[in-house]
Amino acid sequence: MNKPNVIKEKSFKFALKVITLSQLLVSKNEFVISRQLLKSGTSIGANVEEAGAAQSKRDFIAKMAIASKEERETKYWLRLLKHGEFLIFDAEQHLKEINEIINILTSIVKTSQQNLK
Repeated sequence: MNKPNVIKEKSFKFALKVITLSQLLVSKNEFVISRQLLKSGTSIGANVEEAGAAQSKRDFIAKMAIASKEERETKYWLRLLKHGEFLIFDAEQHLKEINEIINILTSIVKTSQQNLK
């Protein structure tokens, strides 16, 4: 039986929420932030998935580092939405989830870099 991969599961579930939020933004005629949020928020999980098929430890670290950067960009867009009051949504819950994912990715990258030495 395969052990669940927490970061894969969390990033996938988060991407689904980002898709829903992006659709809500489009329905409010907010296209620029919607597109940026959609791109960065779904890229996290895609990079985590790619890391699972990395050709080397360095490749794995690079993919996870990209996922972490995308996570931070997504956090920026969510903060803009929260403080700009473009729409009503559970910003705190989204920001809490994104911080959890950032912490996991940061830990994975740091541990992997240490193990590479």
